Amino acid sequence: MSQRVFNFSAGPATLPEVVLEEARDNLVSLGSLGAGICEVSHRGPEYTAIHEEAEERLKRLLGAEQGYTLLFLTGGASQQFFQVPMNLGGDADYVITGTWSEKAFKEAKRFGSPREAASSKETRFDRIPKKLDLNGEARYLHLTSNNTVAGTQWQELPEAEVPLVIDASSDILSRPVDLSNVGLLYAGAQKNLGPAGVTLVLIRDDLLEQCKGDMPTLLDYRTHAEKGSRYNTPPVFPIYVLGLVAKWLEAQGGVEVMAATNRRKAERLYAAIDELSLFEGLAQEDSRSQMNVTFRLTKEGLDKAFLSESKAAGLLGLKGHRSVGGMRASIYNAMPEAGVDALVGFMKEFAGKHA
Repeated sequence: MSQRVFNFSAGPATLPEVVLEEARDNLVSLGSLGAGICEVSHRGPEYTAIHEEAEERLKRLLGAEQGYTLLFLTGGASQQFFQVPMNLGGDADYVITGTWSEKAFKEAKRFGSPREAASSKETRFDRIPKKLDLNGEARYLHLTSNNTVAGTQWQELPEAEVPLVIDASSDILSRPVDLSNVGLLYAGAQKNLGPAGVTLVLIRDDLLEQCKGDMPTLLDYRTHAEKGSRYNTPPVFPIYVLGLVAKWLEAQGGVEVMAATNRRKAERLYAAIDELSLFEGLAQEDSRSQMNVTFRLTKEGLDKAFLSESKAAGLLGLKGHRSVGGMRASIYNAMPEAGVDALVGFMKEFAGKHA
C-alpha cells in the first residue's frame, strides 16, 4: 500500500486510521465468528450488539440520552430535505446560507409554504445572517449549521420560539451543541461521522408523536422508531463504521476535547491565510467555519500549480467547490493536527516561491 496522505476532501472525507484498520479486519471475520460484518444477519445477535452500541454511544456524545430518538436512515441529507417537511409540515422558517439550505427550502415548498427568514445569497454566502425575520407560528426553524461550499458556520444557534431543525452533516460532533431548543437534527455520515450510506436523524420524542399521518411507510419517522431503525435491512457496514468512529471520539476525550482540537487546527490555518499575502479567505471572519476553510490565491494563474504541487506533497482534495472556485481545506474531526501543520508549511513554501 502507498503511504497514506492527508485528505482534505469535503466528503466523502478522511476517517481515523485506527477505525479503517479495525473495519478492514472485520470485513473478513467479525472477531472469531468466521463471517464478516457485511455477511451477518441484521437481526442476529452479532449485528444487534453493534447496532445498539453505536446508537448508545452517539446519543451519549450528542447529550441526547433522554427525550430523543435516534434513527439510522438512508438517502443522505438530501432525503431529509423533503422527509423533514413531509413528517413535520412545510410551513416553516428557513435560513438560506448556501447550496444545501437552498435545496432544503426548495423541497419544503412541496409540503407547505415555507418562509425565508434570512439569506446571505446577495454576498455569495460569505457570512451567517445576523438578523432573522421569524414567524412565531412556524412549524420549526431550519438551518444548516455548517456550510461546506462557502466555508461558513453558525457560531451560536439562534433563539426561536419554535423548535430548531438542523442540518449538521458537516460539523456534527465537532463541538458541543445545546439541544434545549433542537427538535430535530440530521446528518449525512460521509463528512464527519463515517462512510456514505447512512444518515443519522435525532428527533425529539414529542415531535415524533406529532408526525403527519398519511405517508409512505419508509418515509415515516415513526416506522423506523418503532422498529429500532431495522424495519428493512439497514446499511449495516456504514452503521458499524459509524459506531467505531463514535468509539474513537470517546477515546479522544469526547466532544469537548475534540472542539478544542478543532479550534486549534482552524486558528492555525486561518492565521496562515491572513499572514501570507498570496492567500485570501473567502468567508467573513465572524462566520468562518472550523470544518471547511475556503480561500483563494491572490495571483492569477497559480491554482493549477498549487493543486499539483500540494498533491505531490501528500495533501489531497484541496480544490474548492465548482460554484465558488479557489481552494478548500476540510479539517473534520479525523484530520490530525499534523495534517494542518503540513498544509501550513506547504503554503508558506509555495508563497515563498510565488508571492
